[in-house]
Amino acid sequence: MQPFRTVFPSFRSEVSISHTDRVLCIGSCFAEQMGGRLERLKFPTLVNPFGIVFNPVSIGKSLERLLAPVGMNPKESPFTDADLVQHQGLWHSLEHHGRFSQPDRAAALEGINHSFSTAKAFLKNANRLVVTLGTAHVFSLKKTGEVVANCHKLPAGDFEHRRLSVGEVADALLPIFEKIKAILPSLDIIVTVSPVRHLRDGLLENQRSKATLLLALDEICQHLPFVHYFPAYEILLDDLRDYRYYAEDMAHPSPLATDYIWQYFEGAFFDEKTKALNGRIERMLTALAHRPFHPESVEHQSFMKKELEAVQQLAAEFPELNFEAEMGRLGGLR
Repeated sequence: MQPFRTVFPSFRSEVSISHTDRVLCIGSCFAEQMGGRLERLKFPTLVNPFGIVFNPVSIGKSLERLLAPVGMNPKESPFTDADLVQHQGLWHSLEHHGRFSQPDRAAALEGINHSFSTAKAFLKNANRLVVTLGTAHVFSLKKTGEVVANCHKLPAGDFEHRRLSVGEVADALLPIFEKIKAILPSLDIIVTVSPVRHLRDGLLENQRSKATLLLALDEICQHLPFVHYFPAYEILLDDLRDYRYYAEDMAHPSPLATDYIWQYFEGAFFDEKTKALNGRIERMLTALAHRPFHPESVEHQSFMKKELEAVQQLAAEFPELNFEAEMGRLGGLR
């Protein structure tokens, strides 16, 4: 019998990710989904220090800013009051996601610069960079011509909206990738196109945008051997191919689809030793998430004591990993 769908073949990447690697994830909301799973499994990971960023120009600018020596140029320094705009009762940065916006300007700036400093310090020792592109569409501020990461619902007349060309996407990322590699020789970069559909611009424009990103990343990978492509977009579009694998908004992958893509990510980048450790951590986290009807019962206390021993064993075997939260939850047990 012929299969009812085309199954994406499993594959092994030239680069691996283990718990000894330090991973910076940057890009669209799909970067947060993959990065969040890495964080959950105790990989040393930092996710989206500028918040969700969809377009390649803003991603390139964010990386450039993180790499630059502080104080060399106002645009390469921590953010200042001049980088903020006020709109609808909040202070915003056009280079950041709305989660950094605050009613108080000082509070907004403090949050932005704290995240920036943390990311800058993290990047110094990072050896894996995961970049997820969401769209080739950009908004440029008319008065400066600069592409922004977020419009924050400012008047539409303040911006010019257009789709980047394949060459513009490549030009936005290829030089900064080369620069990062020169500064961090052990760094490998994983790039992907988000499977999240950007429907605001219409179905045709979404496909043209994704096609632009795909062609640009192919060009970059051909030029830079340390850049590796992961086909998240293709797995959802060409393998799953069904609306039951989308969330209710018909744009984002459903949890089941995300789990399926994650299985390919595991197969591509994790060796057997890493998978085994992931399994132990996952079992421990699942056990700790259990909500008993009778938490004071002898049976539950015995169960939790065994889990404490399991966490202590993991912490002893892998002292470089952070189990503080789990140890704190179980710290009252004797």
